[in-house]
Amino acid sequence: MAFNHRHLIDITEYSADDIMLVLETAVKFREVNERKIKKVPTLKGFTVVNMFNEPSTRTRSSFEIAEKRLSCDSLNFGGSSTSAVKGESLVDTVETLCSYKIDMVIVRDKHAGVPRLIADVSGAHVIDAGDGKHQHPTQALLDLYSIWEKKGDLAGLKVGVVGDIGHSRVCGSLIPALKIMGCEVTVIAPPTLMPARPDVLGADHVTSNFDEALPELDVVYMLRIQRERLEGAPYPSLREYNQLFGLTKDREPLMKPDALICHPGPINRGVELDSYMADHPNRSVILDQVYAGILTRMAEMYLLLGGSEDGLTA
Repeated sequence: MAFNHRHLIDITEYSADDIMLVLETAVKFREVNERKIKKVPTLKGFTVVNMFNEPSTRTRSSFEIAEKRLSCDSLNFGGSSTSAVKGESLVDTVETLCSYKIDMVIVRDKHAGVPRLIADVSGAHVIDAGDGKHQHPTQALLDLYSIWEKKGDLAGLKVGVVGDIGHSRVCGSLIPALKIMGCEVTVIAPPTLMPARPDVLGADHVTSNFDEALPELDVVYMLRIQRERLEGAPYPSLREYNQLFGLTKDREPLMKPDALICHPGPINRGVELDSYMADHPNRSVILDQVYAGILTRMAEMYLLLGGSEDGLTA
């Protein structure tokens, strides 16, 4: 199947077939990552710029590992070391980088829309690694991979997304991606952490009653309380939030026997999850999600750059 995309910016531009191709390609890269020598010449000669204008640990490190395992040449760029602190515009910075004849830009930025702007002015392939409160499509794809790997199918699954819906760029990609793949989605949060129009996200159900929704869910996706993005105090205390919306050992009897627990990380233990649920040996796929980030990001770069089949099987 042909992959007819230059960028990964908005997950709604991808069909169910496109998403499945990413997931199935990630399976092939799983074998590469389980070898003693975890490196293939698939993208040798391609140059990728990691432009992280906002702090990141998991996303940045997994992209860097993915690039190294695909034999890319990579340049890490962003933060206080860039010319932006000297007053240079984003467009001028991108055009300067493109003078190096780069092939791809992985971009994270606190401002929504920056990846699209870079795609418009650069001519390079662009992957959105998170922009403002807008989207985080590579997170959505690793989430889908983790759920698909455990459940065997995505169609018909009932998925609950719990927590800071209003501030979450994860939701901006995850909920549309789940719907594209045929899942039934419920968003669960206090009214103060819901967007003004939760229906715009495309979820099937909206509720503030976690205990009522929990027994129906095949997957419980807990969002991080983003203290760094919160304006004001949307709930009385973290302790009260945990009592009403935390996934705790006391709530486990309400869950389906085979329900999974997901979280995009980093976890606020004792807030969204207690340690019992975060580390649950049968339910938690949180560390699987971290590993899936390498596999799916390798697949995304490979497909967007049109890497050779010979490189994949080397």
